[in-house]
Amino acid sequence: MTLRTTYLVQTFEIHRKRLVPTIRTIVKSEAQAMRMAENTAQSKSGAAAIEVLADDETGEVDNIRIVATFGEVPEDFAELLQNS
Repeated sequence: MTLRTTYLVQTFEIHRKRLVPTIRTIVKSEAQAMRMAENTAQSKSGAAAIEVLADDETGEVDNIRIVATFGEVPEDFAELLQNS
């Protein structure tokens, strides 16, 4: 079992008075995810930098961690990630 770390940025926008996830972008590093999330939150409602640790062979997720959030992010976002 080989674990692989993937970093991504999830953006959010307000649609019909609710924050909804929009674009999810994979990036190369934690630092890049944080920079991109912070910059994106200036033009979108909000963004989150996320680290996903998963089995490289099966794709089974071992751990998901929110590295940072910027702007508006749904209150239950962390719970939703853990349940997905």
